[in-house]
Amino acid sequence: MSISFKLNRIILQSLSAASLATTIAAGAQAPASAPTAPATPAATADQAAAPAAPAPLSTFVLTGPLQWLPPATFDAGPLGKLYVNGIVTGFSQFQTNAVPTDDSAQATLSNGQIFIQKADGKVQYYIQAGVYTMQALSVPFTDAQTTVKNFYGPVPVAYLKLQAAKNTQFLIGSLPTLMGAESTFTYQNFNIERGIVWNQENAINRGIQVNQTLGKYLSASISWNDGYYSDRYSWLSGSVTLTKGPHSLVYDGMGNLGQTAYQTAATPVQNNGYMHAVIYTYTKGPWIVSPYFQYGKLPTNAKVGVTKGTSATGGALNVSYAFKHGFSLPARVEYLTSSGNATDGSVNMLGFGAGSAGTTFTATPTYQKGGAFIRGELAWVHAMNYTPGYVFGATGTGAGQFRAVLEFGFIFGKNMTEK
Repeated sequence: MSISFKLNRIILQSLSAASLATTIAAGAQAPASAPTAPATPAATADQAAAPAAPAPLSTFVLTGPLQWLPPATFDAGPLGKLYVNGIVTGFSQFQTNAVPTDDSAQATLSNGQIFIQKADGKVQYYIQAGVYTMQALSVPFTDAQTTVKNFYGPVPVAYLKLQAAKNTQFLIGSLPTLMGAESTFTYQNFNIERGIVWNQENAINRGIQVNQTLGKYLSASISWNDGYYSDRYSWLSGSVTLTKGPHSLVYDGMGNLGQTAYQTAATPVQNNGYMHAVIYTYTKGPWIVSPYFQYGKLPTNAKVGVTKGTSATGGALNVSYAFKHGFSLPARVEYLTSSGNATDGSVNMLGFGAGSAGTTFTATPTYQKGGAFIRGELAWVHAMNYTPGYVFGATGTGAGQFRAVLEFGFIFGKNMTEK
């Protein structure tokens, strides 16, 4: 099993390099004039008559408010008809109570990625390559170079997609997780920084996934994978979605059917546990409202360093309202608590010490025009029942942290104003 998946990864990385080289050779680039976001209602007669450009594949999730652009297209010969998008973003941050390994203020390139997909025929593929950061509340800042090195490499997502039947798809490769309401990269979510609930989940895993549409309202996915990017293929993940009108209800579940002591920055001790989540989303007019609940359990297993079983229970509420002229205001509130205490051998699952809890509030005013966008963010974290030395400030004893963040960037794709 391990040899097979390593071979698949080598094939996908080679395919990534070939597609990227073909993209450059074909001269695919962002248009000179500013494109128009696909959500803009006004369109000329020529635009209305033009065939619709395909959207990114379904596993590319935008929970919003940012709008993706239709991709640029070109004929890549033996690689098929390719659809290409790109994104470049900058990031700056100011924070109070910085820990000794972090700075009070900093600025950096946060994303520089290209998205290449073949989206037709029985055999399709998707490749996402470049540099990225994964900012999260209460976690010290890590630059793009270090993040790429320590986590998912320069090709974090790359997979083959086999359209076996009208309602059945098989995916194999490096895949986004099926777990949770927030996605991995900054531009995919309501807020720039991920929350403390997201920080319990896995983000990218390698494996095989089956997607199945079950009637008019129901869809499901199941995946055999390596969990928290462990390269140990013992995880089973699943997701079921019920959608009707403006309402959707999702159940996500995942768990390790084996155990391993292997740990890295991308593979924490949670790799030996299991998790459940229930997510409701209401989308209508300018509103997106999405509350969700999450429970994770790490069973006792001294062989992998868990001397006492520990759980983390919590949830969040994401809300976004879209104003006119490209402005929107997403906000998130979270609460997360863990079992045990500092003296009973429980695992420090939240980072604030065993048995701790935390709450956060984040607001992210956003403006987008065409492919250009800018987002500000104000975020606050408060730790409770914490262990001194594990929270904020020079001595690790500060209970709270405030952050002000700015992200600005450009999404590249097809020029919507082309005649």
